[in-house]
Amino acid sequence: MKLLVIHGPNLQLLGDREVSVYGTVTLKQINDSLLKLAKDLNVELEIFQSNHEGAIVDAVGSARKNYRGILINPAAYTHTSIAIRDALAACGLPAVEVHLSHIYKREDFRQHSLTAPACVAQVTGFGTGSYLLGLRGLVGYCSRKSSTPKAKTARKKK
Repeated sequence: MKLLVIHGPNLQLLGDREVSVYGTVTLKQINDSLLKLAKDLNVELEIFQSNHEGAIVDAVGSARKNYRGILINPAAYTHTSIAIRDALAACGLPAVEVHLSHIYKREDFRQHSLTAPACVAQVTGFGTGSYLLGLRGLVGYCSRKSSTPKAKTARKKK
């Protein structure tokens, strides 16, 4: 199973950026943790980070061709991007939204996610653990979805 991980704007600054909110973990450390867990779960990850909304929309929009699901931290676009929300809804893949901080305990403008309704789940507030919990959840969801027997269609006798 191949999954796409998308990191949104400013996440390349983790470790130096607002350490009182995001901690000292770097994006490389998050990615290393995700890759280690992916190996344990026998899944393959492709990891992408962009500060550009259109690049994220393009990545989501083309994901259906190569991936079974998306793990996404839209970062600030969580609260502003109808375009990313629409791309997630249109791509046809299950997505899990993750956040390092607990967005519902932050500033008022951060307490609403435009993107979460287009996802199967959201994990927030566990630091790097949000990504790891999100990955476990996405793998489980995709595995159950692919193992669910399809309903048989009734055939009329001629």
